[in-house]
Formats: sequence, C-alpha cells, structure tokens
Amino acid sequence: MKNRDNILNEAKQWIIEAGELIKNEMNKPYKIDTKRDRKDLVTEIDQKTEQFFVDQISDKYPDHKILGEEGMGEEVHSLDGTVWIIDPIDGTMNFVHQQRFFAISVGIYHNGIGEIGLIYDVMNDTMYEGIRGEGAYKNGQQLEPIDPNKTLSDALVGLNNFWAIPNRRLNEKKIHDLVRKVKGTRSYGSAALEFAYIAEGIIDAYITMRLQPWDIAAGKIIVDEVGGITTRVDGSSLDMLTGNTVICSNKAIHESLLTFIQEKD
Repeated sequence: MKNRDNILNEAKQWIIEAGELIKNEMNKPYKIDTKRDRKDLVTEIDQKTEQFFVDQISDKYPDHKILGEEGMGEEVHSLDGTVWIIDPIDGTMNFVHQQRFFAISVGIYHNGIGEIGLIYDVMNDTMYEGIRGEGAYKNGQQLEPIDPNKTLSDALVGLNNFWAIPNRRLNEKKIHDLVRKVKGTRSYGSAALEFAYIAEGIIDAYITMRLQPWDIAAGKIIVDEVGGITTRVDGSSLDMLTGNTVICSNKAIHESLLTFIQEKD
C-alpha cells in the first residue's frame, strides 16, 4: 500500500481527535436509539464520530472506500483498493451505562489485506496498533509475541455468558464443558478491546457468534502481528464484508477451543 506510514500517522491523529470529540459530547444530553433490538444501542455521538472520519478520509483520500457501522460511509461490496473499516464507538452499551470500556476501532485494508489496525481505548488514552509485517504496539511500545506454550486449562477466555444459557446458536452444554476446562472467563463488552487484550496477553481467547466487519477489522490485524489467529468458529477464514462467528485466540489453544464450539442446526 502506497504511503502507508503517512496514512498510519494521519489515522492515529484523527482517532485522537475523534476521542476528544467523544469526551466533549458525552457529558451533554444526547439521543439514544436502538437498532436490531433493545440491547443494540446507537447514539448520536456514534453517528457524529463516524461522520468525522468520513469527512477527514473523503477529503484527504477521495479514492478510498469507507465501511462504517453507522452507515455514514458507503455501501462497500468489494475490498479492492483501500478500504477503511470503522467502528466509531465499539461497546456502545458500556459507553452509555458506564462511560468506560469502549473504543474507536479502525482497520485499513488494501486489496483485501489488512495493513493497519488501530484500537483506541478513549477513556484510558491507550492506543493499540498493528502494522502488517512490523509488529503490534501499545502506546508506542512493541508487544511481545503471545505465549506459544499456553494450555487451555491455563487460559482466560473472553465469553459472553449468554452463550452458556439455552440459545438458538450454540450447544450450551459444550460451553459449560469449556468453562469447566479453562482457568476463567471474562466479558468486557467491547469486541475491539477483547482483541487488544489478546494481543497484550491479558486474555487468551475471545469467542462470539455475531460480529460485523467493523468489530474485528482492526483487532485481527493487531492479533496477527503477535502470532494470534482469528477464524470463524468452524475454523474457516473470516469474510470482512459480512457478519461472522468468531474465535480469536492464541494459536496454541485454537484447535482445542474449536472442539468445544458446536453450532446448532
């Protein structure tokens, strides 16, 4: 990708500016709506933040495409060329209820290849970045490769407890077996941050049944750079233009995890 270093620096600056926009707006009255259901929230701050990115990118790089959660960009049907995949506030429920544990997520792909992944924990002022072939970083300090000798019995797994109760997607009894097997489970309410925490080694895996491209685009790049792996729950490759079931983990436990994830017919 041409001018990758320039694009990286500009993207990071825009993310910092967007973070300030969010912090300035979050203590003012704002409108909250729902999308698919009562748990799927969107605020006017999500929309304003995404529009900020659209304006900056379109002005500087008019030939780039933008795929954003709130639809402020455009309909993207191909990853040809350069595509920015943006979640302006990943973890909107956390944003609304806790004003913490949410992040800005920006993945930049060129001809289908993830080149730059940026996840910014707004309230902690923490920037995670991954650059294809150049490593992953937290606030400028390079992250070490994740433990290649990790075992499932010693792993912390990011897992929403919804998948451990009767549901229409997963065999919950196998999830119970997984919970018994691993060291512990966690749920942070932000897919982007769960990816970042895997890269940092804070947790060892993340399992979920319904993520969109903007939830995973940046995180996948960052995790790749420390030796992790991200696939669908059947082990196949992700589709960065549609929804996915997702297992992101340390490679050492990936195959073992797959044995516990059984989708219902």
